[in-house]
Amino acid sequence: MRILLAGATGTLGKELVPLLIAAGHEVTGLTRSERGVAALAAAGADGLVVDMMDGAGLMAALEGRSADAVIHQATAITGAPLFHRALHATDDLRDRGTANLLRAARLVGAKRFVTQSFFLGYGYRDLGPGLVTEERPFGVRQGGAFDRHLDSMRSNEEQVLGADGIEGISLRYGMFYGPEPATRNLLRMTRRRRLPATRPSGTISPIHIRDAASATVAALERGRAGEAYNVCDDEPLEFAEYIRALARAAGAPPPPVVPGWVLRATPYMHALMVRTRVALSNAKAREELGWAPAYPSAREGLAAL
Repeated sequence: MRILLAGATGTLGKELVPLLIAAGHEVTGLTRSERGVAALAAAGADGLVVDMMDGAGLMAALEGRSADAVIHQATAITGAPLFHRALHATDDLRDRGTANLLRAARLVGAKRFVTQSFFLGYGYRDLGPGLVTEERPFGVRQGGAFDRHLDSMRSNEEQVLGADGIEGISLRYGMFYGPEPATRNLLRMTRRRRLPATRPSGTISPIHIRDAASATVAALERGRAGEAYNVCDDEPLEFAEYIRALARAAGAPPPPVVPGWVLRATPYMHALMVRTRVALSNAKAREELGWAPAYPSAREGLAAL
């Protein structure tokens, strides 16, 4: 297929481009710089300098082009967000950016659209000890600053899964880790004993970025239209255990343990590390996409770094 990929030079896009090409697809990546175009060319893909938040500019840049499918992997996250405002640009990409990209999909004649979603769309709260499946309500408001993020994730999915004439698929990724800048920064912090474990601790569902990329190719080729899929490894982890696994991978001493209230000065991280418990099931992705993570747990994935 001819693929139009937004976020082609981002954390996941860099892993996805070579997998798409290896699978026989032709890739045109959207990037915001000539440097990105050069990186895409080196990977065997075409590049196009455009800001997907500029709807008119996006349409003008794509005039006369054609594609079979669009993949939306664009975010504006550059590191671990401490405060809610760090996610506002990504909220906009999930809402207005998705609308622009769907218009672009129709312009280039694409019939398939795969979008990036996120496990925290199930809620920044304790969802209990059971595994969370795709049947759980998604993007439900819970009040306060979290609603802007939840609204954007719901908007993204509603636009894509309900698009007329387009086979929309949403991938609800777990928390990314792997050979990428955010994970490297966390490893540095554990070596310096600047990344504590908390008591109590929230529960997350990690996914190695290479496993996330392979699931994206599987969804592009085999996903069912109108469906969402959880993309995560097989073992949800307490955030405190994830930090201990980071320390082991970094060859660092066990992290210090602090009470959860210490993180209240960074509201977003307090919610993620202390209050939120979202343990995803990947059974649907395994069954319908024929996909399985190469790293069943972040313990193995971090050790491989």
